[in-house]
Amino acid sequence: MSIVKTISDLNTTLVKQQSKSNKIGLVPTMGSLHEGHLSLIRNASNKCDFVWVTIFINPKQFNSLDDFNAYPKDIDNDVKKIFSISKHIKIFIPSTNEMYPDKKFDENYEFEQIGNVLEGKYRPGHFNGVAIIVKKLFDLFSPNMVFFGEKDFQQTLIIKRLISWYYPKIKIFVCPTIRNKDGLALSSRNQLISKKLLSKCKIIFETLQFAKANYEKTDFPILLEEIRKKIEILDEFKLEYFEIRDEEKLDLFCKGEKKSFRGFISVKVEGIRLIDNLLFKN
Repeated sequence: MSIVKTISDLNTTLVKQQSKSNKIGLVPTMGSLHEGHLSLIRNASNKCDFVWVTIFINPKQFNSLDDFNAYPKDIDNDVKKIFSISKHIKIFIPSTNEMYPDKKFDENYEFEQIGNVLEGKYRPGHFNGVAIIVKKLFDLFSPNMVFFGEKDFQQTLIIKRLISWYYPKIKIFVCPTIRNKDGLALSSRNQLISKKLLSKCKIIFETLQFAKANYEKTDFPILLEEIRKKIEILDEFKLEYFEIRDEEKLDLFCKGEKKSFRGFISVKVEGIRLIDNLLFKN
């Protein structure tokens, strides 16, 4: 059974796979798969004996019903893309009722600063929703390895924290961001943007590159204003945030500190939020 929709059928399949010698890899997704997702699946296929891809649009990760309803969905195409990599990959596509049978979202996790800044600030409750579903999936699959994308770097810190608390035997792989020819980070939300403006979205990555070249020699308020001008000179583009933070605790950048720093950016294009990040110094 390559496509599984219930936890009961999932457990039946997993029993046949689980042994001390087998390595089970898990790639959680919300569907609408693109080359970024496929790169995670290929990485998992190279490292694991069995690979599971989950497709579940988790309602708890969304801040509004409109955003949840607008999220792109194309299950049939997703399945074709996954099986183009290997027919041996298993896919779990549960319903909301299957994952949340009691309709409760009572779990509350405290991730301190890494959960409260950047996306945590602009999407209250988002990372709690991520933690709820990821923990459910980890409990169901007991994977040896899990695969996530660097584009959602803050999310990977959340998941690493979750692993350190509950799943010390799970190994997480953070795979490089996949970009289009213009440098735009691939995202399921990109397809919600008009073709006219999509080509202009390269300014997001170009801005990160500009910031990387100038952040140590330019005071941050001046740098931020220059970035805002570069973004907002374009119609329908609005800078939501740009910040430079360290890779471990997401502390704000201070000149002279010997830490690994990243630039993090969020831009609204036609009201659609696009996020990206870039390693500045390690």
